[in-house]
Amino acid sequence: MKNIVVLLLLLPHIISAQQTIEGVITEATQTNENIPLVGANVFWLNTSVGAFTDIDGKFSIPYEPTYKKLVISFVGYKSDTLTIDTPKFIQHALQATSELDEITLTGRKQATTKSYLKSQNVITVSSDELLKAACCNLSESFETNPSIDVNFTDALTGTRQIKMLGLTSRYILITTENIPSIRGASQAFGLSFIPGTWVESIQITKGAGSVVNGFESIAGQINAELQKPSSDDRFFLNLFGMTNQRLELNAHINSKVSDKWSTGLYVHGNTLQESHDVNDDGFLDMPLYNQINVMNRWQYTNPEKGLVSFINLRYLNDSKQAGQVDFDPDRDKFTTNAWGSEIDTERFELSTKLGYVNPEVPWQSLGIQFAFSTHNQESYFGLNRYDINHNSIYSNAIYNTIISDSRHKIKTGLGFTYDHYDEFAIGQEFERTERSAGAFFEYSYDNLDKLTLTAGLRFDTHNLLGEFLTPRLHVRYTPWEKSALRASIGRGKRSANIFAENQSIFATSRSINILNTNGSIYGLNPEIAWNYGISYLQGFNLFGRKADITFDFYRTDFQDQVVIDWENAQEVNFYNLEGKSFANSFQVELNYNAFKGFDFRTAYKYYDVQIDYNSGREMVPLIPTHRVFANAGYETTLNPENGSQWKFDITYNWLSEQRFASTAANPTQFRLPNESPTVGTLNAQVTKVFSPKFEVYLGGENITNVRQSDPILGANDPFGSNFDTTFVYGPIFGSMYYTGLRYRIN
Repeated sequence: MKNIVVLLLLLPHIISAQQTIEGVITEATQTNENIPLVGANVFWLNTSVGAFTDIDGKFSIPYEPTYKKLVISFVGYKSDTLTIDTPKFIQHALQATSELDEITLTGRKQATTKSYLKSQNVITVSSDELLKAACCNLSESFETNPSIDVNFTDALTGTRQIKMLGLTSRYILITTENIPSIRGASQAFGLSFIPGTWVESIQITKGAGSVVNGFESIAGQINAELQKPSSDDRFFLNLFGMTNQRLELNAHINSKVSDKWSTGLYVHGNTLQESHDVNDDGFLDMPLYNQINVMNRWQYTNPEKGLVSFINLRYLNDSKQAGQVDFDPDRDKFTTNAWGSEIDTERFELSTKLGYVNPEVPWQSLGIQFAFSTHNQESYFGLNRYDINHNSIYSNAIYNTIISDSRHKIKTGLGFTYDHYDEFAIGQEFERTERSAGAFFEYSYDNLDKLTLTAGLRFDTHNLLGEFLTPRLHVRYTPWEKSALRASIGRGKRSANIFAENQSIFATSRSINILNTNGSIYGLNPEIAWNYGISYLQGFNLFGRKADITFDFYRTDFQDQVVIDWENAQEVNFYNLEGKSFANSFQVELNYNAFKGFDFRTAYKYYDVQIDYNSGREMVPLIPTHRVFANAGYETTLNPENGSQWKFDITYNWLSEQRFASTAANPTQFRLPNESPTVGTLNAQVTKVFSPKFEVYLGGENITNVRQSDPILGANDPFGSNFDTTFVYGPIFGSMYYTGLRYRIN
């Protein structure tokens, strides 16, 4: 029995296990830098089976025992032919075709890429893109990406909320290495619990995700791939400081324990202990906080036996204090002397993944995932107390194989989840346990030319949601060169954690009411929605330089939804949808490499998000109908002698008017107009790379100093009946500047 328990704890998942050989192609340099070659051609000699390397120089290619010679080629480099006797991971460097001192050949790694080949609409964001902004945690990692909207949930906690397709993050499946991670109790603050330097890349999938990852995804999926101990720097240090006296430290220490085992220690700490009240309303513009975040990561690789495994242990302790400037928790907690809030969170995680590829039959593989987390938050907002304890178990087993040949692939498997919630809110105890078991089947077809299709179906039985099916379909067709036309449809279902997901409701004087109490969760029914999408990507040359343009339209229709009704200024009401609720999202995006080292990206986005409230149909509050985005980045040519380089980046965001929830019932002095003003913000950063080991960066956020002057309603009487901190449509603390350094040993 003991051995079985040990095996269960060590269960994990294969990294995209398929009937393939995987590898990475780099440029051979005198400094031994691992510069990936993007778009290198990899193919089996005397066959039509081939692949191209991606943004990180990585490739995967179908394998059969009859294939022996693998050819690798790239314009400007010497082609190589490798003899392959058995499936294994390949790392190979190509030599430049000329070794004359007068000629230097360089390749640029794109920071953000879109796939022309996948059936799903996936945007891959590399670590280089994350370095373009002060992204010290995942919630700050989307400032330079037009597909994700970032805004503050309230005027107190400094918490960033992301939206996609006009819907908040609770409708997005957020995973870490394809294991669901930001959900339940961590929904409100969990994005700030993943440090940016830990992230190797981010995959953003628009529309319903794969059935392999569960039934909860509605608007899309965001997956963060973490740094791998075997490929990350042996030592990495990032120090960061802001003019508001925000300080952060990130350190990675990786070592190779044996020829098969590698381990890494990842440490993150941040603090802000200086009070700021720029608008003189008596409240802190941002909370005082401390966070310590530690992860120990183990990686096992045995290509001869077809095994790959990861084991992660993580501990987090996060504390925040918000409220009036003169609030003293020791003196004023739960009194009316001064209004204040404290949020203390402690979290522990264990996750494991195991992948096995059959060395004899490499198109057959098995992946197993297992994760356990315990999350404990104790908090209060003025006189409102909110506590939550959430214990979660997630497990998934995935089997991959082919039908007849590599054009027909299938994934099938079983999953189990367990969640236990124990909450105190609105003066009551709320406790529940959720258990679900499911089976899934996903079929993929790729004719290696114009058509790719992924169709999935899963069946789940849930102790509170019942038994249900989740169908999803993604199709990609290439009508002509450098194009991708995609369509998708999918269904999602989820439990609404109304308090954990909407903690800003406690930072108001509104009464909190739950209506229609006949459902199984807080007396409410689960949320069910269908998502439909169509997207078109076209690459082309403009004045001899590469460019691409994307058009996409997505619609989400809710069959059932937990409505959060702010339309009565004295209340916030939760109730089941009666009528319609939908979100329409249209986006057009242009990417252009205008000249050597200079990339330009611009986008326009339109939202139409409406709900039938009890009082009638309205646009959802605080969602701009129009958004304009522009980003420009320039990098100087890398100095081949010392690796030095300059990098410049600037981002502009413009938001149209946003509807305020009705304040008509308030006294005149506490009423707001129907809409907010428009908002335009500008961020910029300059990085000086002195060598492959050392770089310094300097930047500014909201350089134009746009600021919402009175973000808190009734700030002069926080215990009165009109106090509300949720009417936030733009920045509340004006311009901020930062600097930092990065040091690494490869």
